[in-house]
Amino acid sequence: MDSKYFTIYNEIVSKIENGKLESSTKLPSENELMEIYNVSRDTIRKALTLLERNGYIQKIKGKGSFVLDIHKFDFSVSGLTSFKELSERMDAKSNTILAELEVIKADDYLMKQLDLSKDEDVWKVIRVREIEGKRIILDKDFLNKKFVSLLTREICENSIYEYLENDLGLKISFAKKEITVQQITEEDKKYLDLEGHTMIVVVKNYTYLEDASLFQYTESRHRPDKFRFVDFARRKH
Repeated sequence: MDSKYFTIYNEIVSKIENGKLESSTKLPSENELMEIYNVSRDTIRKALTLLERNGYIQKIKGKGSFVLDIHKFDFSVSGLTSFKELSERMDAKSNTILAELEVIKADDYLMKQLDLSKDEDVWKVIRVREIEGKRIILDKDFLNKKFVSLLTREICENSIYEYLENDLGLKISFAKKEITVQQITEEDKKYLDLEGHTMIVVVKNYTYLEDASLFQYTESRHRPDKFRFVDFARRKH
């Protein structure tokens, strides 16, 4: 026979998977759950811990337990895909908000990331990606102006890659990626709907043209509960 906490766990999981408990819904307090299920606090805490461990809820200190979105968006680790292309594959309403667009001089950090000489011009593009009404990705793009002479608001709100390939005739070939989990920053708080999250998944992209020229450095900051990072691997024999 299942223990009491596991029975409670299964009942709540069923409600989440059937949509009876929607994403961001706050669960009843521990005291309320004790009354609902007529069990001890320890039993409720075991059920909540299991729910959190398996990705169904997030417990936020001082606020309670909240249902997570279990329908995550697949983000290919090995692919080189624009947000517009990703959006077209998803059955979800999406929107791009352009926060910054300017030409800047490369500082020491960008010189290192883009392999530039001092004071070379770089496009700085800050875009917020909104999916199903939630701002969940912050994209910080830096493009070597030597390869991209012009960018406009319209281009950035549509697809930079589409413009580079179709209008400029550039051939985007490959990228090196680094994925880390970091503490959120004030910039993340400013632009994203974090809903209590204190960590963020950062994907750094170093993108190259067909002739192996490094032309773009991107820092893409994802809310951790909304994405599933996927890849395909084959063992060599």
